[in-house]
Amino acid sequence: MIVLAIDTAGVDCSVAVYDTAAERLMASATETLGKGHAERLSGMIDDVMRQAMLTPDALGRIGVTVGPGSFTGIRVGVAAARGLALALGIPAVGVTTLEVLVEAERHAKHAGPLTAAIDAKRGEIYLQPFDETGTPSDEPQALLLDDARARIAVSGARAVGSGAAALLHSSAEADHFDIGAVARLAARKSNVTGKPAPLYLRGPDAKPQLGFAIERRA
Repeated sequence: MIVLAIDTAGVDCSVAVYDTAAERLMASATETLGKGHAERLSGMIDDVMRQAMLTPDALGRIGVTVGPGSFTGIRVGVAAARGLALALGIPAVGVTTLEVLVEAERHAKHAGPLTAAIDAKRGEIYLQPFDETGTPSDEPQALLLDDARARIAVSGARAVGSGAAALLHSSAEADHFDIGAVARLAARKSNVTGKPAPLYLRGPDAKPQLGFAIERRA
């Protein structure tokens, strides 16, 4: 099976084509944009498909990161994956950025229980523990820093991701989600019914300024 993997949940816009039979990436591309994922994504998909020398009808599945992460970025990726899946008549599956952090770490041969931790800013951490097989042992949560520290101390698991630095009162670079890990996770997903949906663990940072709203008249 050929999997098209998409990640726009963070600062990167990443696309890859993965061959499950050969267990290898056929082509991939990543650009660190911060913003503007929507303007680059379709062109990057075309470029990667051309590098892999494939036409869209060769795809058997689409995988996309669903968060937690950038609200706008997540919507861009999920909408693209769902639209392509509908047009091609193939499944689209979502993988979380927390899963991706752990998969990338495990693929680098770092075994044992791990806790995925993403710096959510505003004194919070997106957190999810995984056992030694890479299976989640609890649901993802948005926790205050002190609560996250206590949770990790009890579990004894090593934290991976930008949240690990935040927990140590250090500044951290933005997370870069390995597109190869996205592809492998999407290929392994057994439940491919339904549609990928964004995973939001808290409300958006931007809120409407109600005091300046224009009154509607009937």
